[in-house]
Amino acid sequence: MSVCDLKADWYRSPTPIIFRPYDGMMTVDPAKLRIEIYPTEILRTKAPEISASDEVRAVAERMVNLMEGAEGIGLAAPQVGLSWRLFVAHVPEHEGDPADSEYPCNTSKPQAFINPVIVESGGGLEPYDEGCLSLPGITGEVRRPSHVTMKALDLEGNEIELKASGLLARCWQHEIDHLDGVLILDKMSQTSRLKNRSRIKAMEKAKKR
Repeated sequence: MSVCDLKADWYRSPTPIIFRPYDGMMTVDPAKLRIEIYPTEILRTKAPEISASDEVRAVAERMVNLMEGAEGIGLAAPQVGLSWRLFVAHVPEHEGDPADSEYPCNTSKPQAFINPVIVESGGGLEPYDEGCLSLPGITGEVRRPSHVTMKALDLEGNEIELKASGLLARCWQHEIDHLDGVLILDKMSQTSRLKNRSRIKAMEKAKKR
């Protein structure tokens, strides 16, 4: 998918996101971005806030392509080696969506958020087996609030406030954790940690070689 193929309805929200060709100088080459694998140091680094720009929009497009290529539903900038407070997400409709949810629990198109912050959460903590594109082969039970309200900037720099429930709310929380250097390894249940212990050690050992 090229930049020119993306139309104004790429993200149906109160403030549409539009990708457009970039003709300026970049300090980051989006084409060179790849998904970083644990225990890469940047995955444990808290990312600083950023401003909307053509460079950020180009990186977000690349992140969407990487996320979709890996069959993921979310990807944060630190996962592609950038210490930026930015993440992309796309949670398609699925069978587990609650039929009577007050808030959206899926998206029709990919989304991108700059400097996201969860400002409200509720509904009680719900367990769910989470995976991570930076932790291939590892899943674990993580308990999170069932619905959240998030404030962020869209790719044009507009302030937005959105609500979500179910898997979409979980995805947003998971990706914001990445922006703070937090992984599912830190939040999964003790049983899940034990289940994944050998795999985690193997990944850490491979990195030292």
